[in-house]
Amino acid sequence: MSTKGRITAQDVARLAGVSQSAVSRVFTPGASVSPATVEKVRAAAEKLGYRPDALARAMITGRSRIIGLVVAYLENQFYPLAIEKLSRALQARGYHVLIFMAENATDNVSEVVRELIDYRVDGIITASVSLSNDLTGRLAGQGIPVVNFNRGQEDPRLTDVTSDNVAGGRRATDYLIAAGHRRIAHIMGWQGSSTGRDRAEGFRQAMAAAGLEPVAMIDGMYDREATIRATRDLFTRADRPDALFVGNDHMAFAAMDELRFGLGLSVPGDVSVIGYDDVPMAAWPAYDLTTIRQPVNRMVRATVEAILGMIEGDVAPQKTHIDGPLVARGSARRPPTDPV
Repeated sequence: MSTKGRITAQDVARLAGVSQSAVSRVFTPGASVSPATVEKVRAAAEKLGYRPDALARAMITGRSRIIGLVVAYLENQFYPLAIEKLSRALQARGYHVLIFMAENATDNVSEVVRELIDYRVDGIITASVSLSNDLTGRLAGQGIPVVNFNRGQEDPRLTDVTSDNVAGGRRATDYLIAAGHRRIAHIMGWQGSSTGRDRAEGFRQAMAAAGLEPVAMIDGMYDREATIRATRDLFTRADRPDALFVGNDHMAFAAMDELRFGLGLSVPGDVSVIGYDDVPMAAWPAYDLTTIRQPVNRMVRATVEAILGMIEGDVAPQKTHIDGPLVARGSARRPPTDPV
């Protein structure tokens, strides 16, 4: 038995009285091994302080059981929540998450993904970033599956899991119209993203169906300061809106702060506000935000099933859009038919 240095699987096998391959099976999720062998091997490992070498196992099996997660935008309170749920769900299936931050610039995303390839990840989940066609092709060529979480791309080689953003944009706008609003503006999410474009498209569709013209549509860039500037511009006009649909909750909080504390307006007395995501902060009494709920639990489940289905089986790429409800709170006037 080794008296110094790293404890090996051979040391554990010797103490447990089993073969080295039995030790390997005990620490391989899903491997066939008897309960008695598991008990002996884990007892010996605990006594010796043994931990399996994940990198060595990856070189032998060709599987690291690591999923790379690329994220660009953590200011939005939706993403820390989603990342926590994704990590827990993957860990429950015997996988671990390696998180890399990236900017939305194509060159930066490509550099980050190349680093993930070097770590021999089994798959990649992107959240709030997009991949170039060249990079998608390289990943496909190496057999590394990719799932876009809360971001869509037209590339058929990629799996997308999003809420139904067009339907959500329509639902938010229809609610404002049903409440009697006619001067409605939209502070959009970043128009370089599918989520921002699709929610804006839902807004356009609902307004057109009601025979209304938007007061304005301004790109808030998913940025707090840009949203404050847009809000100030909209509500210092002579024909200011009486309702505002904002592209996500993070921006809606900024808009509400500016309306109430910067411009001295009442929400919803002077202006109704609706957001999108339903992050926990939306229910805080300080905001009491009416919003479209992103069905994060269902989105996480769909993402995990998709990435593991491609890693462990032969699941084809797919586009999944999950509908989410409107959560009525106190930031928007209620339609006459809406139950209180």
